[in-house]
Amino acid sequence: MALLRCRRDPCGVICIVLTYFSVFYADYVVVQYVLIPAYSGSVWCTLHGSVFNLILLLLLACHAKAVFSDPGMVPLPDTAIDFSDLRSQSSRMNERGCEGWTVCSRCETYRPPRAHHCRVCQRCIRRMDHHCPWINNCVGELNQKYFIQFLFYTGMASLYSLVLVVSAWVWRIRNEREGEAEKEGEEETPSKHLIVAHYIILLVESVLFGVFVMVIFYDQLVSIITDETPIEQMRNRLMIKDRSASSPSPKLALLREVFGRGSVFCWLLPLHSSPPSVGGISYSALPDYDV
Repeated sequence: MALLRCRRDPCGVICIVLTYFSVFYADYVVVQYVLIPAYSGSVWCTLHGSVFNLILLLLLACHAKAVFSDPGMVPLPDTAIDFSDLRSQSSRMNERGCEGWTVCSRCETYRPPRAHHCRVCQRCIRRMDHHCPWINNCVGELNQKYFIQFLFYTGMASLYSLVLVVSAWVWRIRNEREGEAEKEGEEETPSKHLIVAHYIILLVESVLFGVFVMVIFYDQLVSIITDETPIEQMRNRLMIKDRSASSPSPKLALLREVFGRGSVFCWLLPLHSSPPSVGGISYSALPDYDV
């Protein structure tokens, strides 16, 4: 399935390559040009290096889970479904408690409530949020947790590298003013202009990625707490809909539907959690009525 998405969305492949290149470049600059020159021989070098690489490891693990996990694709039926009498079928669906099920003309199947069709994946996705090129996959019911974790650790890595670069730059300027650097030592170290160039590039990368992912991270949390995906938000804005009758679910319960019902500490780890359930309903290719 991942290879099939690569053929359909070359932009997603480029974004994934850019993501991994940015992560490894940030690790290279932090270790080679920040920690070793500024904290060499100190316990802070080992500490900062271990923490920063741990964050990057979790970032890559969450990204891989978001890329290769099933976002919640609606299973296709084994045999073709007859949609010739949609009106009578719709009434029977409502009578048997399958209200909210719709028909996807592209997948030629029934889809459960809150499922939407993705043009890139060419499948219906349960509780689809959006198709993200940075993971070359849809963000849906089953992988939204990993996507949010990826955003969180990307923001942490961006902030951490930003602080480290600024502190190393201040340390370098202070040493130059005090005249502690010897000429022999300067000849052995990389060029000053090269170091400054790496600092500037990493600063720009950290700011751009940090601001970008934090905005999306905030939007994802709001979407969970309000129990509305962006697609549903746009639809509700266009349609006059009275939502006062429906009582909102507790925010913690909504978060547990995404991150799992275990410990809050497990929310930070890319661990598999039981699929969310709505009223105990298990989605299949067909609603519970006679076709």
